[in-house]
Amino acid sequence: MTKIAPTLLCCISLFCSTQFLVAQKKSEVAADTVPKIEKFGLRVGVDLAKPLRTLIEDGYSGFEIVGDFRVTKKFYAAVELGNENKDWNEPYISANTSGSYAKIGFDYNAYENWLGMENAITLGMRYGISTFTQKLISYRIYTDNPAFPTETIYDPQVFSGLSAHWAEVIISVKTEILNNLYLSLNVQLKRKISETEPDNFANLYIPGFNRTYDYSQFGVGYGYSLSYLIPIFKKTELSQKESPAP
Repeated sequence: MTKIAPTLLCCISLFCSTQFLVAQKKSEVAADTVPKIEKFGLRVGVDLAKPLRTLIEDGYSGFEIVGDFRVTKKFYAAVELGNENKDWNEPYISANTSGSYAKIGFDYNAYENWLGMENAITLGMRYGISTFTQKLISYRIYTDNPAFPTETIYDPQVFSGLSAHWAEVIISVKTEILNNLYLSLNVQLKRKISETEPDNFANLYIPGFNRTYDYSQFGVGYGYSLSYLIPIFKKTELSQKESPAP
């Protein structure tokens, strides 16, 4: 009996020490975790590039409204709506394009924010559709015979009810400059899917798609936008604190 008592006392002491260490470890883990608040809501804004072009570029006017809605932690549903009016003046042709467009798709945020930050580096896709009118103002009849000088024909013709469809990949960087206020820059690579063209006249410019080329179905674009997030709800998750460097 005298030998069993020290053994039991040793086991009890070992058990108590183990429980103390486990409790201390849990306390340290709890102290090293902080709540991270993720905001979900509707972000709406305007593309600043088009009003700027309207001010400094002769023969151009346009505007675009941008918006996105956060569906999951990484994915956003996105849409852009706009209108453009563009004069086209070249040595052999003068024309005007005016119309509206819509683009719908999604963005994926590939950037992992630090605690308290709401920035984004996104890769997205859009499907675009445009309805527009082309006005042919004047054109020159080409000739390589020096006996017959080049003649410019002034016979305005209007071609309405035109449309175009395209797909695009968009890369964007968004920075929260103030609480819920974002400034972003994006570049776009577009691939034309289909278009309707006037008789004997090609579409020189498509609203939303930008300039077209006879030798390629691809186009490019860019934008600067200022947008505001309207928070609808928030989610909280625990985030590990970064340990200080030794």
